Amino acid sequence: TPGFIDLHTHSDLQILANPRHEPKLMQGVTTDVIGQDGLSYAPCNEEALEFFLEMNKSINGRPDLDYDWRTVREFLARFDRRVACNVAYLLPHGPIRIMAMGTGARTATASELADMCELVAEGMRDGCIGFSTGLTYAPMMHADTHELTELCRASARWDSVFMPHLRSYGRDVVEATEEAVGIARASGIPLHLTHHQCVFPINRDKYEYYLEVIDRERAAGYDVTCDSYPYVAGSTYLVGMFPGWAQSQGRAAVVRLLQDPDANERLRVEVEETGCDGTHGVAVDWSRVQFSSVARPEWTSACGQRLDALAAARGMRPWELVTRALIDNDGEVNIVAFIGHEHAVQYIMGHPTHMVGSDGILTGLNPHPRVYGTFARYLARYVRELGVLTWEQCIRKMTGASAQRIGLVDRGLVKVGLCADLVIFDPETVQDTATFESPRQYPEGIPYVVVNGQVVKDGGEHTGVLAGRALRRGQPTPA
Repeated sequence: TPGFIDLHTHSDLQILANPRHEPKLMQGVTTDVIGQDGLSYAPCNEEALEFFLEMNKSINGRPDLDYDWRTVREFLARFDRRVACNVAYLLPHGPIRIMAMGTGARTATASELADMCELVAEGMRDGCIGFSTGLTYAPMMHADTHELTELCRASARWDSVFMPHLRSYGRDVVEATEEAVGIARASGIPLHLTHHQCVFPINRDKYEYYLEVIDRERAAGYDVTCDSYPYVAGSTYLVGMFPGWAQSQGRAAVVRLLQDPDANERLRVEVEETGCDGTHGVAVDWSRVQFSSVARPEWTSACGQRLDALAAARGMRPWELVTRALIDNDGEVNIVAFIGHEHAVQYIMGHPTHMVGSDGILTGLNPHPRVYGTFARYLARYVRELGVLTWEQCIRKMTGASAQRIGLVDRGLVKVGLCADLVIFDPETVQDTATFESPRQYPEGIPYVVVNGQVVKDGGEHTGVLAGRALRRGQPTPA
C-alpha cells in the first residue's frame, strides 16, 4: 500500500530528538502532520518559543536541541533528510499570537491582528500546509471568532486547510462546531475537523450530529472533512484542563496558583464542580482519568492508575492528589481520559470524508497506546475483525484521501512517477499490540516500510535510514 499518513500528531520536537521515530515507522507511518492544536514552535520569537517549550514540556519534553530557528523555513530545514519519517507542517496559532500580542488573556487589536495575518502569509510562503488552533489551550482560547476568521482568510489565499481543535468538545460542542463551520464559510477555507469524536457522557446520543454537520456543509458546497483515532480514550496534559485565566501565564503560573489556598479552591470548583473552558464545560469525573506521564521518578508508580482509586489508596481526595502531583512535578503531568463511546467511534469512521489521525503523544511512562497502535488497530480490529470498513476503504483513509486533503501531490498512491512511500503488511496477521497497561509495544504483521524509495523497516527491523523530507502543500518534493 502507499505509506500511511498520520493527520494528527504531536511529535514536533520528539522526532528531532529521536530521528529514527520508531513508534511511527514500525506501524507504517511515512508522514507525520505536525503543528497541531496551535501548539508548536515556529515561527517564534524568544517569548513564544519559551512559552511553548515550557507549556508543551509534558508533550514534547525539552530535548537537548539547538533552538536557534525563528521562521517556519528554518524549522522545516531541521527535518529534511535528518529524520526517518516525512513531516508536513500546520502553521500554529499559538506562537504567532504571542509574537503579535504577548500572552495576554484578551482579544487582539486591529494592528495586532494585522501583524498576525502577516505572520500567516510568511508561514504559508515557507511551506505550511494549513492553519491550526487549539481553542481550549492558552493563549488561543482568548481569540474571538473575528480573529480566527481573519487568520483563516489570510491562510486561504495559499490554498491551505483549517484544522481547529474546537472551543469545546463537551457541553458546548454544537456551538463550537458551528463556530468552526462559520469561520470556514466566511473565510473561504476548507475545514478539516481533527480528532472529530463524540465524547463525554452528556454527548453520548449526539453522535449523529457530528456527521450531519459535515453532510450539511458539503451539500451546500463547502469542503469539510474529518479524522479520528480508533479508541474511546483521549489524552492531554493535565494543565490543559484548567481554566484559561489560570493557563494564560504558563505551566509554572498554574503551579503557583495551586499553592495559594484561595486560588486552589477556585480552581477546584471550576474543574470539579462547574466545569470550565479547559474541561470543555464539563465537571471532571476523576474515575475516568489516569496519569500517563510524570516528571519525577517517585511518581512513576502512579502512571496507569485511575485518579479516584489512587487518591483513595493514599487517603486523599482526588483534588488533593491532582494538586500534589502538579506541584511535585512542576506541572509536567499528562493524563488519559476515558470519555468516548465505542458506538460513536465506529459510526464516525464509516463516513466517506473520514481519515486517520492518531493524536499520539510520544513522551511518558504510560502514553496513550494510539501513538504505537493506531494504524494497525484500524486494520486488525475495524477491518479484519469487525468489518466496519473494507480493506480498500481503510487504506484510502490512511493514504490517498489524506494526501489529497493536505495537498501532497506526489504521495498517497502506488503509481509510477510518485515518491515511493510504501508499506507491506500481512492482512491475516497485522495486529496492534499496544495496550493502556503496556502501551510501548510495536504492532505485528508489518515487515517492510519504505520512505522516499529507501527501506526504513526491513523484515520487522528498523534499518536506521533517515530518508524523511519536509513536505510542502501543492509542491513536488525536490530530488
